Amino acid sequence: MAASCFRRRIAAQLSNVLEMPPDNLMKSIHAIPVSKKRQAADFQFFVSSVLDASKLPKSDIQLQTQRLAEQLKCDNVVSEISTGEGRINFTINRELLAKSVLQQVFQDGSEYGIKSELFSGLPRRKILIEFSSPNIAKKFHVGHLRSTIIGNFIANLKEAIGHHVTRMNYLGDWGMQFGLLGTGFQQFGSEEKLKLNPLQHLVEVYVEANKAAEEDETIKKMAQDFFRKLEAHEEEALSLWQRFRDVSIEEYVRMYKRLGVYFDEYSGESFYQEKCQEVLKMLDTKDLLKKTKEGTGIVYLPEKGDQSYSAVVRNDGTSLYITRDLAAAIDRMDRCYPDTMIYVTDKSQISHFQQLFQILKLMGHKWAERCRHVPFGRVQGMKTRKGEVVFLEDVLDEASSMVLERMASTKTTKELVNPLETAQRVGLAALIIQDFKGLLSSDYQFSWDRVLQSQGDTGVFVQYTHARLHSLEEKFGKVSQVSHINPACLQDPQAISLIQHLLRYDEILYQSSQDLQPKHIVLYLLALSRLAAVAHKVLPVKGSVPELAEARISLFQAARSILANGMKLLGITPITKM
Repeated sequence: MAASCFRRRIAAQLSNVLEMPPDNLMKSIHAIPVSKKRQAADFQFFVSSVLDASKLPKSDIQLQTQRLAEQLKCDNVVSEISTGEGRINFTINRELLAKSVLQQVFQDGSEYGIKSELFSGLPRRKILIEFSSPNIAKKFHVGHLRSTIIGNFIANLKEAIGHHVTRMNYLGDWGMQFGLLGTGFQQFGSEEKLKLNPLQHLVEVYVEANKAAEEDETIKKMAQDFFRKLEAHEEEALSLWQRFRDVSIEEYVRMYKRLGVYFDEYSGESFYQEKCQEVLKMLDTKDLLKKTKEGTGIVYLPEKGDQSYSAVVRNDGTSLYITRDLAAAIDRMDRCYPDTMIYVTDKSQISHFQQLFQILKLMGHKWAERCRHVPFGRVQGMKTRKGEVVFLEDVLDEASSMVLERMASTKTTKELVNPLETAQRVGLAALIIQDFKGLLSSDYQFSWDRVLQSQGDTGVFVQYTHARLHSLEEKFGKVSQVSHINPACLQDPQAISLIQHLLRYDEILYQSSQDLQPKHIVLYLLALSRLAAVAHKVLPVKGSVPELAEARISLFQAARSILANGMKLLGITPITKM
């Protein structure tokens, strides 16, 4: 009997008094967050959730709370019932609490929290998530880091809950910039440099071509002509573009391996160049496609009585970003039949996706209502010791380099088989935890000193805690089952606080699954690390009598298990030595 069973027991009591079905009350019963005050109660029920609080003064709500509490009775599960402001608090029998939570953690393993009643009624869906989406022929920019790790987190969480997830990388591999790059390579490119360092050379070529186009109208016209040849699938232009695409994907796969990210499908804007014509025909057939005086194709978007519009085709007939996105959305729905499509991009594209979804609705695609854009803010002030950062590889190298230096200067650092791999995992954890601590839509200021602190709310601290708890298991042995553990040995305040925190894990997962914000899990893991550190300090295993030692080991093992589960959802690989 763990969180779900305790909630059901409390809901059954409330149901008898309120004459409401228990299922209607379950989601109004919450595990109480652990605080420094060390509240004794484990669950709370807000009476306003079953009353029309807007029509009652506070004094009446409190009176109703008191009356309701008086009708409830303690039993062999609930040992104490008390009231707070508009809420009823329930304290679970202490030994039953300890035994039930640990048994549930050991029994469910990686599915602890997910097997909760909170998820049992949720229908399993097919979900397509588009994320990362770098532009080919360019190095992996730090701007794509957030899309990559956020999309990976959402995919991990949705999969863990039981949904069927398709992870899609929609490459920026089409558009007028490839006219500029193609022309630039013909003018300034080097086959030798392309073989030695492909993406670096293509970046240099693009910069040179862009500068030349600004100074020479001929270069600009040549670039437009190259893109027209590309859209017409002329062999020479297409062959050069294909080479750029192949070398780019090869480089990206290497970067994704470092990040621990994979994709089920690589797609790209280029796939939809021909399908764009079908989209334009559909828009024309539905009388949605209009022309400006300059010949640009537009779609009017009626909003709040005003007439705004979105351009969907250039006056020379070439496609635009939104045209390709319209074709891609329709194709994915026809081919994959997802119940939901989620797009993970920075918040500068909010308007683009609003227009995209609105045009799809105007075209008669009701499923557009099941499309969702998850926007995120910008990272500011990201620098390495060499200066301003542009490329992700530099950031990952800097993170692992700084972690290695700090590990080398710390006396407690264990001897590691592969210190570089450990440093890379700690460095990535530091970046992910820092990124996920706030609302995704918020911009944040980056600081290496803050990110890599070994104490405090950092990924380094979370990794250190996991390694420390793992070393306990290595030293004293793992507990295989907890049925014979004496729960009376786990009644210290620090042990109870840790158990109460484990009790809340399913609610945290549920909250993140609803709003797709990883911060709930991050804050939970940081609190879990702090509580585990305190308990480890005051509840020694070494020197304790066998019965007490085994009980404490089982508690620390449960804490490490949940810590590892949560880290993996965030995209972090837990380390076992540090």
